Amino acid sequence: MDTQQVKQRFGIIGNALLLNRALEVALQVAPTDISVLVTGESGTGKEIIPQVIHQLSARKHAEYIAVNCGAIPEGTIDSELFGHEKGSFTGASGSRKGYFEVADGGTIFLDEVAELPMQTQVRLLRVLETGEFIRVGSSKVIKTNVRVVAATNENMPKAIAKGKFREDLFYRLSTVPIPLPPLRNRDGDIHLLFRKFANDFGDKYRMPAIKLTEDAVYMLNGYSWPGNIRQLKNVVEQISVIHTDREIDAIALQSYLPPEHDNTPAVINDSGPESISERELMYKFLFDMKKDLTELKKLVVDMISSEGDVHLNTEQAQMLNRMYDDVPESTQQLLPPAPPTHVPSVYSPTPHDNNGFEEHEEVEESLSLEDTEKELIKKALQKHKGKRKYAASELGISERTLYRKIKEYNLTD
Repeated sequence: MDTQQVKQRFGIIGNALLLNRALEVALQVAPTDISVLVTGESGTGKEIIPQVIHQLSARKHAEYIAVNCGAIPEGTIDSELFGHEKGSFTGASGSRKGYFEVADGGTIFLDEVAELPMQTQVRLLRVLETGEFIRVGSSKVIKTNVRVVAATNENMPKAIAKGKFREDLFYRLSTVPIPLPPLRNRDGDIHLLFRKFANDFGDKYRMPAIKLTEDAVYMLNGYSWPGNIRQLKNVVEQISVIHTDREIDAIALQSYLPPEHDNTPAVINDSGPESISERELMYKFLFDMKKDLTELKKLVVDMISSEGDVHLNTEQAQMLNRMYDDVPESTQQLLPPAPPTHVPSVYSPTPHDNNGFEEHEEVEESLSLEDTEKELIKKALQKHKGKRKYAASELGISERTLYRKIKEYNLTD
C-alpha cells in the first residue's frame, strides 16, 4: 500500500511533502512493534497516525484504545491505565482492568503523553521495557503485549529540561519520531481542505457548499492558522451556517478570522511589518479599481454611442476622478495615473475617433495596473533569486497564482 492508498482509506486530504513523509514513515513502522512518538502543534491531526499504524499492522484485529492523558485526573490516571483492586482507594468497590490489560495484543494511543504525572511515567517506562505492570493496590505482576503510540504538542527537550518529563521515557517512546507539519507549512493543502469541509458541511446542513473568490483564496493561504486543521474546519462550519451568500470574498472571510498573534506570523516577510490581511485587501482594492475603470469607460462609451452628443453634468464629469479621492498614500504609487481633472461638458464624437476614445489611450490606461502588477512580480522574483515560494509570500499570493501570473506575463524567473 502506498501513501495515496492510505489517504483514500483514511480520508486524509493533502499533498504536502512533510505530510507525505509522515505517512511514509507510518507505513514503514506499521508491521513492527516499535514505539512511535507523533509530534506536532495542536489541531494538526496527530490522532490519525496511530490509527494508520494499527490498521496496517498484525494487531489490527485486536483492541485499539485511545487515551487522552491530559483529560484524566492525576489521582485516577494510574487506575485507568493499569487497573486497581477492590478497596485500593476510596470508591474502589471492585476490581477493574486497566487499558494496558484490556488492550493486550493490540495498540494503545497515548495522546498528550507529556501531561502524565511523574509517578505514572515510571509505571509506563516499566511496561515499555519489560511488558509488565501492577494494578493499583496489588502486588501481582501482570504481563501484557501492547504496542504504544504516543503523541504530544509539547516541546519535549524543554519539558525534559524543566523536569516535567523523564528523559529515559522520552527515548523509549520516540524510537521512531513522526513529526506532523502545521497547516501554514502545507503548501497547497489549505484550499483543498477548505473545499472538502465546505462540501461536507453543505451536505450536512442541506445547503449549497460555500466557495471562495480568488482574493479570498489569497487570504486563506496567507493566514497562519494557529489552530491548524481544527481551526480551519471550525471556520468553514461557521461560514457555512451563518453566511447567506455562498460566494465568500476576502472581506467576508476576514470577518471570520481572529486577529493573528504577533508570535505567529502569517508568512515570512522581509519587506516590513505589514500584515498579510492588509496586503490582501490592498490587492483586492487594486483589482476592484481596475474593474471599476473598465466598467466606467464602458458606461461613457455606451452613452456616447446611444445619444451622439453627450452633455455631462458636474457629477458625471467627476466620476473618473472620484475613485482616486480616498486612496491611501501608500497605495497611490501602485495605481494608474489619475484621469485629467477637466472633462468637457459637451462631447461631440466624429466617425473617425472611435466613439470619442482613441483605442491606444484606452488600452494604455487599462493596462497600467497590469504593468504595475507585472513589475511587482518581477521585483519579488529578483529579490528572492527566482525562488517562487518566497516571492509568493512576499506578494501575499499563493504559489499557484504566482505560476499563473508568470505564465500570463511571460516572465522568466
